[in-house]
Amino acid sequence: MPGALKVWPSWPEFTLKTAELDPSYRGYKKAIEAEYGAEALTASWLAVCKKLETVTDEIADKGTSVIPVLDFAEVKEGLSEQRKSEMRDRGCFVVRGVIDKEVVDGWFGDLKQYVADNRADIGGWPKETPFVLRLFWSPTQIKARSHPHSLLLQRTLNSLWHSNTLPSFAQPLSYADAVRIRPPKIPFFGLGPHIDAGSLSRWADPTYRKAYAAIFEGRPHEHDAYDLDARFEAKQALFEGSAHSSVLRAFQGWTALTDAGPGEGSLLLYPDLKTVIAYLLLRPFFKEPENKADVMDPTKWTFDTDSDWFPGTWQADSQNLSESSHPHLRLRECMVNIPAMRAGDSIWWHADMCHAVEVEHMGEGDSSVAYVAATPSTPENERYMRAQLQDFLKGVAPGDYSGKGELGFKGWVGDAAILAGEEGRRAAGFELRSMTLTMVSMLAPELGYYTGFRLGFLSHVLNNILERISVHAMQAILRHFASVRQN
Repeated sequence: MPGALKVWPSWPEFTLKTAELDPSYRGYKKAIEAEYGAEALTASWLAVCKKLETVTDEIADKGTSVIPVLDFAEVKEGLSEQRKSEMRDRGCFVVRGVIDKEVVDGWFGDLKQYVADNRADIGGWPKETPFVLRLFWSPTQIKARSHPHSLLLQRTLNSLWHSNTLPSFAQPLSYADAVRIRPPKIPFFGLGPHIDAGSLSRWADPTYRKAYAAIFEGRPHEHDAYDLDARFEAKQALFEGSAHSSVLRAFQGWTALTDAGPGEGSLLLYPDLKTVIAYLLLRPFFKEPENKADVMDPTKWTFDTDSDWFPGTWQADSQNLSESSHPHLRLRECMVNIPAMRAGDSIWWHADMCHAVEVEHMGEGDSSVAYVAATPSTPENERYMRAQLQDFLKGVAPGDYSGKGELGFKGWVGDAAILAGEEGRRAAGFELRSMTLTMVSMLAPELGYYTGFRLGFLSHVLNNILERISVHAMQAILRHFASVRQN
């Protein structure tokens, strides 16, 4: 099995005995059963488990080689429809040479110096091996997000999705995330097989679960994982938890700051998108047979909505998976290493994809990545970015994270590190801020004339309101306001 782990780590198994149980959980199952029916859910279960036989055999046989690999030159020239289809179908891919290795080598040196100069004030995660650093505004991270090649790639990846209601959704937003510097020879158990973008919320939030309606309706083969209109209003962070992102990331991503291959603290992916997420969503509705010999036979499982158990699901955590809780996935055989990465390469995976981080790093040097995602322009994402920009200008951790402020750090340069000129500043949220200020300056005096309220008060109220609406809506208001004034 090329790419599968030779030794399966001692990641936790998720069983009923260790589960997070709550009577309200049963209500989510009952609501889905009432909406879609036991017959449709069972039909999907049987179809998905049947499909998994083919999916798992292919991955177990081909391993890492099923992950598409392309050069950044293809992105610059414009991806062919065949290549786009391949990327969508698999849901993960490597893009080589996004940024020149020599440039990234310099960035990594700068990052190491930034960390060394401010080490006493930098926290990390997890507590036992804090290699994921709570840094968000180092010059290296800002450059990695805003490099012209990175922004072009993010726009291209956003456009793999589709929307009939958001005309500018492909415009990338620079969601600020952490950075990792992992030294060799120290085990890291923090990230076993999991899926981000919420956990229980996929079932609990009515809008979110409608994004998976085809799966619940007995038509899993028709599920569209790239329908932005079905998903952009979903509440991924319905339940509080540091693992949950407030924004919808079209694709999560690593930009390699160093070389790293299999066995060197790299990423593991389950390189299938539609079948795995369908199985995950259906699994809580079925109880495994008492005879362990029948576990892999889906017809022996019993439809059950009387249990509070959602396997591997904790409100505050990402969605976890294990061999015992999700047996038909054959995780041991199908979690495969990504291809070897060089500094300047990037790896991308859909927000619904199962992934993990290698426990062992048996290489000789640091394994470092910047977490850079492809984040589309949606109303909720824009709202978050307005707040994130204020955090950036203050040098404090963005809303989804915690950490000590960096404004006083040695080496802090703020927005001077943004590359790609206006495009980079737009992605960082400056255009959103400018548009809000423009609207406040135009509308506040008019409202003051008609209402008699003080200008300062109206400006404050308008600013709070406008920070909650989309750019598209603000542009429409500005056009209407200009038309009214002309008439």
